[in-house]
Amino acid sequence: MAEQKLMSQDAARASASEKAKYRKSIMAKSASPGVMARMHSAPVYYQGFVSHQIEENRENYNHFTDSEIFKSIDIPVSTFSVDVDTGAYSNVRRFLNQGQLPQRDAVRTEELINYFSYNYEYPKSKSQPFTINTEIAPTPWNEYSHLVHIGLQAYQSHNEQRPASNLVFLVDVSGSMHTRDKLQLLKSGLKLLVNNLNKNDRISIVTYAGSTGVVLKPTKGDQTSDITMALDNLTAGGSTNGASGIKLAYQMAQKSFIKGGVNRIVLATDGDFNVGVTDFEALKQIVEEKRKTGISLTTLGFGRGNYNDHLMEQLADVGNGNYSYIDNLNEARKVLVEEMNSTLNTVANDVKIQVEFNPDQVSEYRLIGYENRALKQEDFNNDKVDAGDIGESHSVTALYEVTFTDSAVKQIDNNRYSKTVSDSSQADSVKHNNELAFLRLRYKKDSHSTSQLIEKPIYKHDVIKNISQASNNFKFSASVAAFAQQLRGGKYLRDFDYNDILELAKKSKGDDSFGYRGEFLQLVALAKSLDT
Repeated sequence: MAEQKLMSQDAARASASEKAKYRKSIMAKSASPGVMARMHSAPVYYQGFVSHQIEENRENYNHFTDSEIFKSIDIPVSTFSVDVDTGAYSNVRRFLNQGQLPQRDAVRTEELINYFSYNYEYPKSKSQPFTINTEIAPTPWNEYSHLVHIGLQAYQSHNEQRPASNLVFLVDVSGSMHTRDKLQLLKSGLKLLVNNLNKNDRISIVTYAGSTGVVLKPTKGDQTSDITMALDNLTAGGSTNGASGIKLAYQMAQKSFIKGGVNRIVLATDGDFNVGVTDFEALKQIVEEKRKTGISLTTLGFGRGNYNDHLMEQLADVGNGNYSYIDNLNEARKVLVEEMNSTLNTVANDVKIQVEFNPDQVSEYRLIGYENRALKQEDFNNDKVDAGDIGESHSVTALYEVTFTDSAVKQIDNNRYSKTVSDSSQADSVKHNNELAFLRLRYKKDSHSTSQLIEKPIYKHDVIKNISQASNNFKFSASVAAFAQQLRGGKYLRDFDYNDILELAKKSKGDDSFGYRGEFLQLVALAKSLDT
């Protein structure tokens, strides 16, 4: 919590017993499962009293383990949902900029990789909203393996009018949002979005603390002064009844629903729900049920100390929206201005990727990241299973580390009694001998309930022998993947360190119009200095 000087007459009368009781309750909360607790020298507020002795830190992250290595002869198929969230990257940046390494569960590798745009070829027609780009080259951190780089590029409209948007800003104005990196930054960021709306759009503002209320009824997007005034008048105070706010926001969105347009709730909060429905699964169920009405939910995370990353990511996932963490005004501009069309205009729903590896060519593989997005093999063809959505002009990148069957070193030995490749159908083996893998992509277009399928073989003859000949897309995404893995402990990186990551990123920086890749280099250098 940022330091503030909010003294009142009550502070002088705060008794020693009240202070002791408060500290005891803080320690009890800090010991609860799934919560990281740290004590800092910063003010704590209770009953008007300001103390510079302790600060409760109860940021909440979902624990997960790194993806496993699989033998393709035993489990040849890998299935996962795409992910266009970027919240983990800016949250990691916040940790580093405040002088500490992020805790491992805050680092979701795929969100770091997908924070950056990649120079993929765009689809020529909206009839098939994706291009699929693949590249295979040696792994920078393992001379005995290769990386399979998969890049999806969504359609980008040219001079087409953006669909009308019905947006409900659901703003947390509870007491925990009082600091400059929360409510003040939130208001400044939403103003940037407002300046890019027009008369066809509708804006509503719902606030929640101990109770909920409608601050701004549906208003035309070009009524900038009215919307800005409503944002300026927001102040923080009280407890946090998030569930009540979510329900009211959906009611407002339904009231001004635009058929054929974008109907979305933008939830802006630190995620610290402590009144009303606070059960994690119950909150997800509310959002999951409401998405059936055609109204999606995007989450914008703010602040530190009590930040609930787990809740913010999961609410966006089940709400068919995006999750971003806003740590500064430039990030707000990136998310709410630069990427506004991508955020609001969805071109494909429930996008799933499935890769089947050929045991004749690939001995073992692991998907780098996407641990929270893993699906069962049977989920791929089941159109009732929810998956990620992709907005206009968005790109999605995934990396597999694979070991070929002729590699001198493998991570997993052959099982003594398992079937060998030669036991498989000889005809199929010869027929597909030049394929390393077979990629399948499923997606739903517009509001269709039935998915469409795209298939693409990945060929052995396309393997690039020297990483220096690989594209900048390949090398830069590999450097980001290595950085994320390093922050998570570097289990698979061997001797590949921060210096190697920096060198690889520098060589593949390429065009960097907005300076995001240059900033990445600075973050790697900063992490190196902190990781001692």
